[in-house]
Amino acid sequence: MAQGVIEYKEMFGQDPVTSQNIQYFLDRFYMSRISIRMLINQHTLIFDPTSQPAPSTIGCIDPNCRVTEVIQDAYECARMLCEQYYLCSPELELKELNVNAESEPIHISYVPSHLYHVLFELFKNAMRATIENHESSSTLPPIAVMVALGGEDLSIKMSDRGGGVPARKIEQLFSYMYSTAPRPEITTHRRTPLAGFGYGLPLSRLYVRYFQGDLQLYPLEGFGTDTVIHLKALSTDSVEKLPVFNQTALRHYTSSHEADDWSVPRKEPLDLARDRVAK
Repeated sequence: MAQGVIEYKEMFGQDPVTSQNIQYFLDRFYMSRISIRMLINQHTLIFDPTSQPAPSTIGCIDPNCRVTEVIQDAYECARMLCEQYYLCSPELELKELNVNAESEPIHISYVPSHLYHVLFELFKNAMRATIENHESSSTLPPIAVMVALGGEDLSIKMSDRGGGVPARKIEQLFSYMYSTAPRPEITTHRRTPLAGFGYGLPLSRLYVRYFQGDLQLYPLEGFGTDTVIHLKALSTDSVEKLPVFNQTALRHYTSSHEADDWSVPRKEPLDLARDRVAK
């Protein structure tokens, strides 16, 4: 699917209406797929006698998911992949704060595989940005992760020193039609691409939103990026968020792109030197 989007973009280009419709369709398509796959996994792990789920889990749900352990696992796997490409990787600084019981580790009822997928993608992005932004440095700044559990939310903040991005590009980062990495070449003899498809952040946000959470980016251009994951601390609040297919959804595809009723600045910063030459 990702390769198809890349080829479509190269062949037909991009326009606001098409990009918006593709984003709308793929968000709903992949959210449905996440739900269907979870139902299949849950049924298989519970009723298939040949499956061997962990003793502490109920199917694919862990009632006492240790968040820091999932973070460590995601970091180690991302680190291994990063070292295959760059021969180095930044260290991890991990802290946790449980305001409900300060002496106890943080755990929630969640699907560990969902959380792992999100954290793995975020670590890959943070590692690549950190290394490429400190190519001339002999040391790499660490990736700092803070986990905080409150009365309603569990929040995970990942902070890197990868140089950040302009604030105007935040929405682009969640687009299936955009990637900050070069296009990966798909062959049978090459290893798995580290980045380039543009699916990491969009899919990660969907996995988090599936149980009423959210994923947000707070870039500081020239310094780094803070990525914050918000999850529901209470299992009673973790209700599936699924697309509804009705006339409202159909109208989304048939409606035309209306003019904005606010003044819209140009998308790219003004290049004074180029404009002077043009004049």
